[in-house]
Amino acid sequence: MKVGFQAGYWGSGPPAKVEQRLHEAEALGVDSFWTAEAYGSDAFTPLAWWGARTSRIRLGTSVAQISARTPTATAMAALTLDHLSGGRVMLGLGASGPQVVEGWYGQPYPRPLERTREYVEILRSVWERREPVTYEGRHYRLPHPGGTGLGKPLRSTVHPLRPDIPVLLGAEGPKNVALAAEIADGWIPLWFSPRSDAFYRDALHEGFTRPGARRGPEDFEVAAVCPIVEHDDVEVAARKIKPMIALYAGGMGAKGANFHTEVFARMGWGEVCAEIQDLYLAGRKEAAVEAVPTAMVEDVALVGPVDKICEEIARAWRPTCVTTMILAGWPRSEARGRILEAVRG
Repeated sequence: MKVGFQAGYWGSGPPAKVEQRLHEAEALGVDSFWTAEAYGSDAFTPLAWWGARTSRIRLGTSVAQISARTPTATAMAALTLDHLSGGRVMLGLGASGPQVVEGWYGQPYPRPLERTREYVEILRSVWERREPVTYEGRHYRLPHPGGTGLGKPLRSTVHPLRPDIPVLLGAEGPKNVALAAEIADGWIPLWFSPRSDAFYRDALHEGFTRPGARRGPEDFEVAAVCPIVEHDDVEVAARKIKPMIALYAGGMGAKGANFHTEVFARMGWGEVCAEIQDLYLAGRKEAAVEAVPTAMVEDVALVGPVDKICEEIARAWRPTCVTTMILAGWPRSEARGRILEAVRG
């Protein structure tokens, strides 16, 4: 496996020590650096700002939300940054969820798989630059069919450095994972558990075997985001991740409409998730955090002493379909080299 490093979401301001950690990551041969967005900081600006301090590491969005920008705007951002970085960009895209899509971006959420397919087709049309871009889809039409009637097909004035920038899809459900295997160059799972590896391999196989599938398992990237807290005390480490799990499993989405809850339920945490969600939606966030078992954290994250983390990487993570482990966290200096080598094998 390759190793990635994620800056993650911003809180009330920029996360601390990103530049220092990114410098350390590149010096240690870490393969990729990733940024994220929700409804605060965007993904592209930090990637360009921090990425400008690097010379080798690949630069990825994990993930940019498709409802935040038109397909052509995203294509422009990616091809611009690809030029500036010397061809190091990986475009991670995700549909997000109805709370953010409809509440923040004011866009419709239904039919996200169909919308994603159209979006990616337009991206590739822009980058290929064979002819002015036209598109007649259910969700996107170029030129716009209404308005002044003066719109005309256009072609990017900039020649992309690479006409085929890698696209990875953030996905959790089996249909979305299969879509990634069919139309994308990679998949970015969130809350990946090694215990779910067979489930995800089946979903990927479904996509790989569809007519016209873009890639196969031998050249497809699976870049899994893995929270990591290296600490001598497992419980102390796990407590740092429990609030995030409580937020995702309990607070994102409505009752019966939370994709993250479904991921944990497939691991066997359905009853626990129901309790977490009831507490979180009732405003009892601290109680929701306390309801997250440490074993649930250990299913999807690396927590505890360095020996335990390295053993779990070798035993549980390396045999999976994951090809890049994106570390959402940065181990202490005395443990860092061992953990990176454990991932690389």
